[in-house]
Amino acid sequence: MVTRVLTVSILAGLLAGLLISALQHVTTTPLILKAETYEAALRAQGAPMQAAFSGEARIQLAHNDPKAGPDHAGEHDWKPQDGLQRTAFTSLVTIGTAIGFAALLLAGMIAANEQIDQRRALAWAVCGFFAFGLAPAMGLAPELPGSAAAELQQRQLWWLLTAMVTAGALFVFLRVEASWARALAALALLLPHLIGAPHPAAPESKVPAEIAAHFAALSLAIQAALWLVTGFAVGVLWPWAARRNAAPVAA
Repeated sequence: MVTRVLTVSILAGLLAGLLISALQHVTTTPLILKAETYEAALRAQGAPMQAAFSGEARIQLAHNDPKAGPDHAGEHDWKPQDGLQRTAFTSLVTIGTAIGFAALLLAGMIAANEQIDQRRALAWAVCGFFAFGLAPAMGLAPELPGSAAAELQQRQLWWLLTAMVTAGALFVFLRVEASWARALAALALLLPHLIGAPHPAAPESKVPAEIAAHFAALSLAIQAALWLVTGFAVGVLWPWAARRNAAPVAA
């Protein structure tokens, strides 16, 4: 069972990740690159003062850090270079995310004693997108570089609360027939949004609102596509893996 789960998760994630990576390359990636130009242009306005301060900061950090030295200089400033390297790293992250989605779908369906086929896997994928994509985005929309944001830890905690509560509420609402349980599940769906997502005191952004809105919409569409393609791949590959494992036994 464990081997089959790992095999299907990796294959489904690889197929979905490669497909969605190609889609990202022509949709969200150009918007990210455009947003970075706005961010860089605003930084360049204070370049002389910023450069002087940056140099002093690096010297001070090197002096205070016992591990700092020639071999460690600039190691925290590394990022993939634009072009092939950046595309490759983005694709690897997308594939890894798809593998995680596939494993999450399989774990949930197996724990719920659900038959795994294309239709049911797609239904679970829709619920996965609602719980881990759409519901959190209602409070914290996908953000471009240079966007104003609250403290990272606060956003992570709110996102985790929203995703877990939404996933649990959906499961209860769809699998439990008691009216009182469904009513509580509906109220639980509203709870994170009644608490409210953390936002900065001054919601200023370096990126034009039109680009930010376009990116948020495309990001949600890409995530929905990733969930659906992953769910479809899981629904196709799980019966195939079951038949493949049963073949030697029958022989």
